Amino acid sequence: MNLEHLRLFLRIVEKQGLAAAGRETGLSPASVSEKLAALERHYGATLLTRTTRAINLTDEGRLLVQGARRLLAEAEELDARIRLGTERLSGPVRLSAPEDLGRRCIVPVIDAYLAENQEVTVDLNLTDGYVDLVAQGLDFAVRHGTLADSSLRARSLGTNRRIVCAAPAYLAVHGTPQTPTDLADHQCILMRFGQHIDREWPFRIDGKMTKVLVRGQRIANDGGLVRHWCRDGHGIAFKSVWDVEADLASGALVELLSEYSAGETALQIVYPQSEVQPRRVRALIDKISESLALCMRPGKV
Repeated sequence: MNLEHLRLFLRIVEKQGLAAAGRETGLSPASVSEKLAALERHYGATLLTRTTRAINLTDEGRLLVQGARRLLAEAEELDARIRLGTERLSGPVRLSAPEDLGRRCIVPVIDAYLAENQEVTVDLNLTDGYVDLVAQGLDFAVRHGTLADSSLRARSLGTNRRIVCAAPAYLAVHGTPQTPTDLADHQCILMRFGQHIDREWPFRIDGKMTKVLVRGQRIANDGGLVRHWCRDGHGIAFKSVWDVEADLASGALVELLSEYSAGETALQIVYPQSEVQPRRVRALIDKISESLALCMRPGKV
């Protein structure tokens, strides 16, 4: 089995194309195609189906992605231990995290981690949308909500609360909503998650969970921009309390409708199922978990 062929196969999957994988590795499209064909001959199975717009994994291809990541992780771990000893970490770590939470809580952890481990590189994808960890070659992701993908494993980081908030300047002009249904008369700043716009906000009304339809002129797929617009008085936002705790403490934002809070949601680290994770990945997961656990202590937010 050729490990370089496996690395190239993973690069094709991550870059969603043979030409893009070739540019990354310095190979011609013809050479990439030949190596992929050699890999498919070795396994006696089609690993990818290609259209003019995208490539898709077959069942055999998805199984190989999982196995190849495990084999390469084990090879990298062995190489690092022999070359650098058991105390030094080396190699790449790729992760994804929500925009606001990532910038405020995770980037400082990564900075400290990299300062301690000069042989490690970190590739951070900040996004509030869904990311396919396997297809994009990510080691792990920090996510809000419960785990829906049974092919992933999860490590709980605690719970998080989402709140409705606005700037005092906005409230001074437009008034303060007293019930969730009052939001129909206000400008709400909406988040886009992929193709989905979050127009329905959950509230507990008369003991029942109810979704209230909201509207607004401003829509963004960046939680940081939603927070910025909200602080500038452009409307009411539905945000993670972690993302706006500093604004609440300073008075830049005010929590609204707290008596109708929808409650808490899970915060967790998710990662592909694998028998092994490189020590560099495990070490960063541990540091992020420890840091976020401190942030989530009672009374912190």
